[in-house]
Amino acid sequence: MHIAGATVLLTGVTGGIGGAIAAEMAARGARLILTGRRREALEPLADRYGARTILADLADADDVLRLTEEAAGTDILIANAALPSSGDLLDYTPAQIDRALAVNLRAPAVLARMLAPGMVDRGRGHICFVGSLSGMAATRSSSLYNATKFGLRGLSLAFRQDLHGTGVGVSIVQPGFVRELGMFADTGSATPGGVRTVSPRQVVKGVTRAIERDVAEINVAPLELRFLTRIASQFPGFAERVQRRAGAEKTVDAIVAAQRTAR
Repeated sequence: MHIAGATVLLTGVTGGIGGAIAAEMAARGARLILTGRRREALEPLADRYGARTILADLADADDVLRLTEEAAGTDILIANAALPSSGDLLDYTPAQIDRALAVNLRAPAVLARMLAPGMVDRGRGHICFVGSLSGMAATRSSSLYNATKFGLRGLSLAFRQDLHGTGVGVSIVQPGFVRELGMFADTGSATPGGVRTVSPRQVVKGVTRAIERDVAEINVAPLELRFLTRIASQFPGFAERVQRRAGAEKTVDAIVAAQRTAR
């Protein structure tokens, strides 16, 4: 899929990494549609990248449907928006659970469902979900976030098979710990066991590669973290013990505390 000249709908543009993705898409000649809840956050980005903006709350089912109508003709969907959703499930109200599921999983699924038929009709297009390595390995105090990211990975890989042969590709890009921008960087926490981080630029490169080469899954993380994640996905009991020995609980507690304050 060629990015130059394509209409790209990007969600989560005001959340750090989304801004870096927007900059890259604009530099590659895409016609950008940016969406978010806050006009004051979108307008500067629209001016910077010559983008069209659509105000929408992805937790609102009606807003999501309206977004698909106003963004009709989208060639590339980059579903990047997500809520942190860290913390023990017992600390969440039913309403907070509903919002996390809606933003992190339901909205990407509905956007893909409603925009894909137009892509299929044109015989070209791409859907790129931005997930997380939390969609492959579970960690303490992340049950809700893990659930949405495990679900997003399953959605992506299966929907890719559904669209095989139509000219429309589907990918998922799953970063590990990202420095400088994004959910983890915002907490100011250290990584467990001194695991290395990746830069926002590496995540952006993963997104562009997934779209241009139609790669099913790209995990953006150092080799050791990708290896440990694969092991954890196959042997979750063993992974629990490794995480405890690596001091992962301290990192998780710091992330939860920071995100609870923000929430």
